[in-house]
Amino acid sequence: MSTRSDWVIETCNLSRRFGTKLALDALDLRVARGGVHAIVGANGAGKSTLFRILLGFMTPDSGGARVLGLESAGLRAEDRARIGFVNEEHQLPSWMRVAELIALQRRQYAARWSDAPLNEVLAYFQVQADQRVAQLSRGERAGLSLALALAQGPELLLLDEPTLGLDMVAKRAFLEALLRVGLEQDCTVIYCSHLMDEIERLAEQLIVIERGRLRYQSTPEALCERVSLWQVEFPFRSPELKDLPGLLCSQPLGALTELLFLDQSEGSVRHALQARGAARMASMPVGLDRTINALLSQRHARPAGELLHA
Repeated sequence: MSTRSDWVIETCNLSRRFGTKLALDALDLRVARGGVHAIVGANGAGKSTLFRILLGFMTPDSGGARVLGLESAGLRAEDRARIGFVNEEHQLPSWMRVAELIALQRRQYAARWSDAPLNEVLAYFQVQADQRVAQLSRGERAGLSLALALAQGPELLLLDEPTLGLDMVAKRAFLEALLRVGLEQDCTVIYCSHLMDEIERLAEQLIVIERGRLRYQSTPEALCERVSLWQVEFPFRSPELKDLPGLLCSQPLGALTELLFLDQSEGSVRHALQARGAARMASMPVGLDRTINALLSQRHARPAGELLHA
């Protein structure tokens, strides 16, 4: 029997350690059904570990995880059929022909299978049925992986760095296929990527994970609105700025100093900079790439402290 929940993903106090490395640190996360949710974090943040636990391929040390309303550790074959998964490696049986692989997947997911999304996605990559998987380029294998995942009619589609290593043509084809075909499906998409241009194009919700914990969860626009970029001119030597409230990072820019602040009003920043002798200053909005980089760089530049919450 299919179990439907308003949350496609729920974790509670989820932890997983590899030796001395804590990959997931009491992660509490809930992802609502529907739309595209992007997971962002530095290397080693715990994203891939989270995916393995959600798919039931790895058990946590403590805490729990539910996917599509079911305990991830107890997923059956018919439960996993409701979840599509594409990762960066696009590992497919190289000795098989494309048509043979499709036939195999069609039999495995017969109750949910649809040829329409399969054929439409493959058309983006001009993959031929009589080709062997070993003959496909990396981009063509990525397209085939996406086509197979969508053809099984998933309720949840997990994409873990799916365009990593693809050239610009293949990456564009993958994103176009996902936008035109995948997002027409009645499924929730979880998209993990380091590439902010992809995130800005796809994501309706943003999840920032760092050091195995949830740091921020909101729309990309809401996060960017919390960060402001200032260009400041000091008449003489730039003063000490590290103790400025909400300062994320600073860097010289010719005769100017560029500063990024979190959760600070324009008036409070202006007053603080004037107190340090600023001669001229101007604020401006900041894009998602700068925002994410500033937040993550700040955390890597100092010991872990209190986490940032929405």
